[in-house]
Amino acid sequence: MIELRAVSKTLGGSAVIRDVSFEAVRGETAVLIGPSGCGKSTLLRLMLGLLRPGAGRVWFDGVEVGPATVREVRRRAGYVIQDGGLFPHMTARGNATLVARQLGRDARSIEGRVEELVALTGFPRDGLERYPVELSGGQRQRVALMRALMLDPDVLLLDEPLGALDPMIRHDLQTELREIFRRLRKTVVLVTHDLHEAAFFGDRIVLLRAGRVVQDGPLRELLERPADPFVTRFVGAQRGHLDGGAS
Repeated sequence: MIELRAVSKTLGGSAVIRDVSFEAVRGETAVLIGPSGCGKSTLLRLMLGLLRPGAGRVWFDGVEVGPATVREVRRRAGYVIQDGGLFPHMTARGNATLVARQLGRDARSIEGRVEELVALTGFPRDGLERYPVELSGGQRQRVALMRALMLDPDVLLLDEPLGALDPMIRHDLQTELREIFRRLRKTVVLVTHDLHEAAFFGDRIVLLRAGRVVQDGPLRELLERPADPFVTRFVGAQRGHLDGGAS
């Protein structure tokens, strides 16, 4: 569905991504994980065409992502960032329907889609006319998810979507998000720094370090067949939390 071939990217004079090849398989949830500054979020922006690679190529469903195709790619990919990225002067409804309205979609079809997404995400219907400041952190993330799903995209890209939430809300949303992923069967690429969260969501885990992929595979391979001493150190640093969390 999404493929990066030998992609490198330099930002501010520093190499952020170094010769990364990666494929997000249709219907699979792949989790990008690694320490701060390893290039996780940059990879998402490259997939979406928000950044162009300095070397290598990015493909979306067989089409190379570039100036001529990036608008269509963005319509087919839903994007959720850590704080939701909601516009404070718009209501929850206004934020969720923004792109659909900009594209001139029919008002009746937009309203029908809102009803579907309210049911899917568990967002309170009476909150649709509230502004972001009037919503809880969990509700804001649900609005961000509704906005990402409004056009029924083929791919969901999520950048630390639960990172700013308190532990109880985060736990509840983790469960709900995983159920949504399973129900929709969309291709999902999710960024986190938390191995427990990666294990909870991921069909496969892609561990990065300093802009390179260190290991790519199911959690069991990281635990039982680490490809590099860094994998062992990274897993060991979070292993207690992993053992004590949900599976």
